[in-house]
Amino acid sequence: MTRPTLLIGAAVAAIVITAGVYWFGPQHLFLDERVNEALPTAAVETGRGTTPGETGGVIGRAGDDEARPAGLSTLSMGEFRSLEHETSGVASVVELEDGSRFLRIENLDTSSGPDLRVYLSAAPANSPEDALDDAFIDLGGLKGNQGNQNYAIPSSVNLNDFESVSIWCRRFSAGFGVAPLTALQNGS
Repeated sequence: MTRPTLLIGAAVAAIVITAGVYWFGPQHLFLDERVNEALPTAAVETGRGTTPGETGGVIGRAGDDEARPAGLSTLSMGEFRSLEHETSGVASVVELEDGSRFLRIENLDTSSGPDLRVYLSAAPANSPEDALDDAFIDLGGLKGNQGNQNYAIPSSVNLNDFESVSIWCRRFSAGFGVAPLTALQNGS
């Protein structure tokens, strides 16, 4: 082989390897991102829901029963079960006094991965994995694969239309974990 052929071959190989690392994201298997957001609170002045860093602040630490904000009701909840990756934690839908609603994920422990999303799914949690992304609302990118986090639920969403929440890898159409959203009597 000539030198130019070797250089072109090396350049093509470098491009293919770089594209493969970007697309498959194998580095995610070794990197954990911990998030520890406090429970959301309602801003007194504006009446809108807040998360850490926004006007209104937060009260206490995540998971601290004594620091539970006044007027916070839990509407539904369930424990995650594993799908493609070992996943544990609890998902709940909470509502603030001002009517704003959040999906709260606590004690999440799952694998990291490329393009992970949080979906409210119309499919029950015991459905086949491929049904979880048939009818869903995308609440945004997963903030971290470990810890406690909040996701605002748009006011236009009818919660009666959704039975579960899933951690979904959009890039590979794969579920990492799913939790049922079982309604609680009278909230808590």
